[in-house]
Amino acid sequence: MNYFSGVFLFFLYVCYVGAASISTYSNRYDKIDLQAVIRNDRLLRNYVDCLLDKVNCRPDGLELKKALPDALKNECSRCTEAQKKGTTLMLRHLILNRRQWWNELEAKYDPKRIYITRYSAQLKKAGVVL
Repeated sequence: MNYFSGVFLFFLYVCYVGAASISTYSNRYDKIDLQAVIRNDRLLRNYVDCLLDKVNCRPDGLELKKALPDALKNECSRCTEAQKKGTTLMLRHLILNRRQWWNELEAKYDPKRIYITRYSAQLKKAGVVL
């Protein structure tokens, strides 16, 4: 293998690794009816408790719990469009209608209010003023 072949293979490898690192989270649960979850306090509380390590998580809750820290840190850059819309819907609902549950989640995932500050403009667009 000559020098240029090696450089070319290295370039391909970098492109492959770069593409893999920006892939989206699994879309397996993108079709969950979030409005139905919002209307069912017991079900919604189960998701909240899953994220708070209070109950065993269902597979979809585990997936959310696993992705949440990365999504917060990286502005949901790996989220699908459905996940971005669902996130806005859920945040809006929790902040406006289930504030105590939101406070519990915020205490665990954003105790220094770094993310809520970072995303306040987006929340404002969604009708949420903190």
